[in-house]
Amino acid sequence: MRSSVEIYNIRTGENRVVWQTNELVEAPNYSPDGRYLLLNGDGLLYRLPLDGGAGIVQVDTGFATRCNNDHGISPDGSLIAISDKTEHGKACIYVLPAEGGTPRQVTTSLPSYWHGWSPDGKRFSYCGIRNDVFDIYTISIDGGEETRLTHGEGRNDGPDFSADGQWIYFNSSRTGLMQIWRIHPDGTGLQQVTHDNYGNWFAHPSPDNDKVVLISYDPDVFDHPRDLNVRMRLMDMDGGNITTLFELFGGQGSINVPNWSPDGDAFAYVRYEPA
Repeated sequence: MRSSVEIYNIRTGENRVVWQTNELVEAPNYSPDGRYLLLNGDGLLYRLPLDGGAGIVQVDTGFATRCNNDHGISPDGSLIAISDKTEHGKACIYVLPAEGGTPRQVTTSLPSYWHGWSPDGKRFSYCGIRNDVFDIYTISIDGGEETRLTHGEGRNDGPDFSADGQWIYFNSSRTGLMQIWRIHPDGTGLQQVTHDNYGNWFAHPSPDNDKVVLISYDPDVFDHPRDLNVRMRLMDMDGGNITTLFELFGGQGSINVPNWSPDGDAFAYVRYEPA
């Protein structure tokens, strides 16, 4: 199977295969009620029920049929954020009802790649590329002026809010290899969190605000490509006690966006087989 959607329980160390397909699917988000996973595949979004019932169900995204793996569900479960390039030819962030419907544009500066939802559901964190510079931004879900948090110090990507709203975790190459950093949403308190010899990407803080899951590449790998041997790792919020949970064939598409279960006991990811 090309894609294996799986769930790993950090308390028990057990791994469960949820669904497998010959198609390429990516980036599972847990719904806030824990009943389904949201996935993307071939430009569309799908719900994958976790009750063992029917297979995936397509989400109506209206005109947006070129969705990438940057998507997520609002904390109250009522909305979905997507990044899609159908209208503008570049990634643009939209929001639509969780049950499906017509997307409403949020960002006007493009390209913009969604990555996180603030705990109060009022703001997005995202990577914006402006004049070929990758930086971290936030914006109201209603649109308006974007707030820039980084300023071209290396490549900055993958921002996700901590559950208490005090930090935005992101990855940056400002000191050489891609490492995990964090910054307060007002742009203060910048801290480097990891300091090792891996390329560290896509740090997602848990709902319990005690752990962060991330994916790590070999040091000679540039960017975050798919179909490589990578490591799924877990650490404390300050980067302490970092451990490798398991290795997998994956990378791009495995955990690009928030992927924790609502109770903080497990996270979802995608393991791949070679194309």
